Amino acid sequence: MSKKDYIWYDRKHYAWFPFSFTSYWIAKNRLYCKTGLLSTKSDELLLYRITDISLTRTVLQRIFGTGSITIHTRADSSNTINLINVKKSEKVRSLISSLVENARDEKRISGKELYGADINFFEE
Repeated sequence: MSKKDYIWYDRKHYAWFPFSFTSYWIAKNRLYCKTGLLSTKSDELLLYRITDISLTRTVLQRIFGTGSITIHTRADSSNTINLINVKKSEKVRSLISSLVENARDEKRISGKELYGADINFFEE
């Protein structure tokens, strides 16, 4: 996959510098995380399975223009994914949120499919 296929790509930053072996990217309704140099781990998450997104920015992260995004999912392998020290974190959080909504609309998925509930409280 070439970089032109990515919707978003970034690496974990230290201060302003992306000197790490952790990278994150979004492509084709999926979020990917890859960590490691010699021994690597790659995770792939379907965007429609994301249930909650939160953004945390410490004072140092605000100074350096980064932030950490915590993503809660309904995935079987990992319920929480942390995107640590990504630049323009507020825009990235907003982007992920809108891509999640688009992915759910494409698949016609509502909240009850994600949480396993098929109860309609408004029917009598």
